[in-house]
Amino acid sequence: MRIGILGAGGMADALGTQWARAGHEVMVSGRDLSRSSAQAARMSAAATPSGPSADAAISAGAANGSDVTGVTGASGMTGVTDVTDVTGVTGATGMTDATGATAVTEAAELAGRGRVRAGSFAEAAGFGEVVVVAVREAGLLDTLRAAGAALRGKVLIDVTNAANPREYDLTHSLARLIGEVSGGHVVKAFNLCHVDVWRMTPPVFDGRPLAVPLCGDDPGALAAARTLVTDLGCTPVDGGAAERAALLEATAAFMIGLWFGGADAQAILPPLPSSGTHQPA
Repeated sequence: MRIGILGAGGMADALGTQWARAGHEVMVSGRDLSRSSAQAARMSAAATPSGPSADAAISAGAANGSDVTGVTGASGMTGVTDVTDVTGVTGATGMTDATGATAVTEAAELAGRGRVRAGSFAEAAGFGEVVVVAVREAGLLDTLRAAGAALRGKVLIDVTNAANPREYDLTHSLARLIGEVSGGHVVKAFNLCHVDVWRMTPPVFDGRPLAVPLCGDDPGALAAARTLVTDLGCTPVDGGAAERAALLEATAAFMIGLWFGGADAQAILPPLPSSGTHQPA
């Protein structure tokens, strides 16, 4: 999947690196292309696979007379910002060697994972099959306008929260604003946890994978969001229609307030077996 991220800060880094590691192509974006490019290079280096599997695939290809251009051995892989080029896959007799071709293909795929590039907001919006909105509230409108018409009709994953959780206004939903300005299919997700949680591989607590609620209306957008949640090692949870995104934002504001006060916010709710009898949704 191609994922364009509007933003190049902490959330873009944490989520984008994990998705690149899972095999997705990622483009981050920001106002300063040089800074975004540096961030993309760091993300590529962090997401690029290493270890015997990558080296073995490359070595197998070489042993069969294959020439690999642009694929660095896993022990020395660096950030990849463009398409990996693989040429000259031939066997000892000059005929294409299937084993070597397969090994080189595997090596190229391994090198391709972790590929993160950088562009403008408009370029990231055009690049992504899915576009993630990961900027601060103060710059949200300007970012959406800079991304432009490429957002219309696209899957948009909104990970934003209010700038000041203590003053969150339920009548001012960021998800609703993003949908109205962009014309995209918005899914609210990934807004309930600190950025460092999204760096965990995977986020598991007391043996349970983290559950990620999703609020949205479009079935295709929700399916894409579920895939991205699962690729982090988390469990997607149906949070209801797009109109309920404001409740997710309010939940974040409330929980962040508790955490800032030093409380264990997770402890305020009982486990499901002790939560009472409930009617199916």
